[in-house]
This record gives sequence, C-alpha cells and structure tokens, in this order.
Amino acid sequence: MDFSLTPEERQIRDTVRAFIEKEVMPLEPEVLRNEREGRPGLDPDVLRDLRAKARKSGFWGINTPEEYGGAALGPIMSAIIAMEIGRTFVPFSFGGSADNILYAGTEEQKQRYLIPTIEGERRSCFAITEPGAGSDARNIRTRAVRDGSEWVISGEKTFITGGNEADFVMVFALAGEHGVTCFLVDRDMGWKSEPIPTMGQWGPASLVFEDVRVPEENILGELGKGFELAMQWIGQGRYMIPARAIGSAERMLQMAVDYAKIRKSMGQTISNYQAIQWMIADSQVEIEAAKWLTLYAAWRVGQGLDARHASSIAKLNGAVMANQVVDRVLQIHGGMGYTKELPIERWYRELRLLRIFEGTDEIQRRTIARNLIKGHARLGLIGE
Repeated sequence: MDFSLTPEERQIRDTVRAFIEKEVMPLEPEVLRNEREGRPGLDPDVLRDLRAKARKSGFWGINTPEEYGGAALGPIMSAIIAMEIGRTFVPFSFGGSADNILYAGTEEQKQRYLIPTIEGERRSCFAITEPGAGSDARNIRTRAVRDGSEWVISGEKTFITGGNEADFVMVFALAGEHGVTCFLVDRDMGWKSEPIPTMGQWGPASLVFEDVRVPEENILGELGKGFELAMQWIGQGRYMIPARAIGSAERMLQMAVDYAKIRKSMGQTISNYQAIQWMIADSQVEIEAAKWLTLYAAWRVGQGLDARHASSIAKLNGAVMANQVVDRVLQIHGGMGYTKELPIERWYRELRLLRIFEGTDEIQRRTIARNLIKGHARLGLIGE
C-alpha cells in the first residue's frame, strides 16, 4: 500500500501552492478591507485576472474532461488542490468547471448551458432546498404543471449558493405524477432572487418562481428522474468540503504555532505551557485524520466505487474538525484572535457553515448509522 504521490502529482501540488502563495494570499488584506466595508471580498475583474493567470499555468477545469478543455486531474488531485486553495480565505477557485449533472444534458443543452459555464460565460446555481424541505429533499413543494409544450413552475427555494449571481438555475420541482424533475431555467424566463444575510461571507439567496414558463426541451435528464440527479450533484462534491477545510485548518494551526512561540506570559512563551501544547497536538491529530478520510473518499470516487458512505464520514469528520481547530486557534491567540485585526474570527464564522450545508452533521450521522444498521456498509473490512 503506497501513500506517496507520484512526481507529477507532487509537482502539481507544489505549483498550486506556489500560485496560491504568490498570487492569491497577497490579496487577503484587500479582501478583509472590502468585506468590512460591506463590499464583495474580491472584485470580479480581479478574479477574472487570477483565473486567466491560472489558465496560462495549465490549471483550468481541474476535474473537467479533456474533451471539454479541462485538465481531468481526477478526484484525488482535485481534493489535494482544494486543500491548497483552502489555505487562504480569499474567495478564489480555479475556473473551467461546471456542475457535474450538466453533463447529463442533451447536445443542445450542452451548447447552451454546459460549455458556456465551463468557459466562464454563464453562471449556474443548484436549487433543491426549500423553506420546508432542507435536508428532507423528498418533501419538495415546488410544482411544475404541464401546459402544452411548456411547464409552468411555481414555488420557492432558499439558501441557494450563487443564486444572486446566476443567470440560470437547475431547479427541482414536482412534476405531478411523474415525480421530481430537474429543469434548466434562465433568469430571463422570470424567476427572481433575494439575498439572505448570514453571519459569514457565504451569500445565499431565496429564489421565487411565479408561473415561470419553461419549454419541454429544458428538462435536464429524464422526466421524473430529478431526485437521482440531485443525489449525484450532492454526493459527488461532498468530499471536497472537508478537503478545503483541511487547508484552512492547517494554515490556522501554523499561525497558532508561530504565535505561541513569540507570545510571552508569566516570563515565558506560551508554547512552553502544556495546555497550549495539547491544543496544538490535538489539532494536528484531527487534521491528519480528516485528511486521510477525505482522500479515501476521493479514491473511491476515482475507482468508480460507491463513495457515499465514505464521503459522509469525511464530511462529518472534516466539518467538526475545522470548527474545533479554529476555536483552539482563537483561544491560543486570546483577545487578539477575537479582533478583526486578524482573520481568525472571519474563519470562525465561515467554517461554522460546514456543519450545515451539503448535509448537516445530523444528516451525516443518520446516513452513516443507517448504512451500518441496514448492512449497506460493514465494519472491519479494509479495501472494500
């Protein structure tokens, strides 16, 4: 069993780390200043320039198939790259990607939605959550009623990431007796969005559909097969959430180590105190555990194996880990950690979201327990 990266994989990791340190991290003071003044952390033109530089370096469409101009680096390298990006709080991601379920579209849909999204010409959002149907996605109330060659959609979605910026939405609605169906709906077809203020920098939206007419050809996948598509969307990226959290936790832990070695209290640096040492040690152990759980889930995806159980474990563990680490790092920094002079309080607010979106802690525990109880997963088997 070989846990080492290949020379090519190490080179990719190191190149990404160098890019983040040289091009992205220097923007952190600007991001903090913009956010404190009520503006978006990163100006769209700055993000566009960063992505252009990344594309010249070969980082475009990290997990996008080569036939669509992507790098197709696979799940494990995608997770490792997410860890590197997570080392900064600048809202940056490499461009050239699109929602995985858009690949299920017809050739016409790919030309209208998939390819423009990969090229950065269009922006999408995924809308399944409703005021009365959060983790319970089967309780969708948004309706789609057929009217000739069109479907008329009415309902409300909430906490939709990217909902304010998107020009089209993949919306899931109950199409009568056919069941849940996914529709591709352009903003100019009539849906509206409103921002939802949050404690962190995540800017979700509520989407309102009032008799929005959508042509039959805008059904994504098959009529009545929307729930399966939704689970594919949710399941594929779940291991990426702890991956980015690992990068954040590692960066913050290094900040804590560096601070503990220079901060003096009662005549000596606080790094000499057992209480501080234990917080540092526990954080390192938890980060390493999260890292290998996450990479294992990514490996299963790459092998074409069922990764749902492993991804739930990785997501639950990684989200809890990140919150525990940022809390310790703030504690080690004392009053300074609580101020806005340092980015720790920002990370504190941002990472709290991880325990809620893409499946709450409670939902992950429910999934893990049910898989064991029903025999879908078994204990004590390595490599299966």
